[in-house]
Amino acid sequence: MSAETPATPVLTGGCQCGAVRFAVSAAPTRISICHCRMCQKASGAPFASFADIDRNDFKWTRGKPAAFRSSSIAERDFCAACGTPLSFRRIDGPRIEIMTGALDRPDRVIPTQQFGTESRHGWVVGIANLPSQTTMQNYGPEKMATIISHQHPDHD
Repeated sequence: MSAETPATPVLTGGCQCGAVRFAVSAAPTRISICHCRMCQKASGAPFASFADIDRNDFKWTRGKPAAFRSSSIAERDFCAACGTPLSFRRIDGPRIEIMTGALDRPDRVIPTQQFGTESRHGWVVGIANLPSQTTMQNYGPEKMATIISHQHPDHD
């Protein structure tokens, strides 16, 4: 982030264990979902969601991620300690795409575009119509009371 970085970043985030944290000083230019097979494997999920950021508006604020060169044109950053996928970036490109699930407030970024739809699973379209439960409903208060989270909180 530049010298003009505001005291309060627009977005913050990090990995599950808290070893790697980041801050974003400007709103993302695009929020997207990618269904391509490479993103499926990199995220361990049926699709990945990204916030596209100018690298000048982005800074690792704690620790440094490990990187995997997933293709001849891109690298993917992740936490070496807990494995959380953090970003996708073109090698020597001016932008970084942060995985929205790594944001402290992923609800603040709403996807407006999809890519890699040749690999989109047909059932993804109907997710909102599946029966659903909250975590409390799924486990119940007794079980929830016994669970100790080792996850870093969604803030510093």
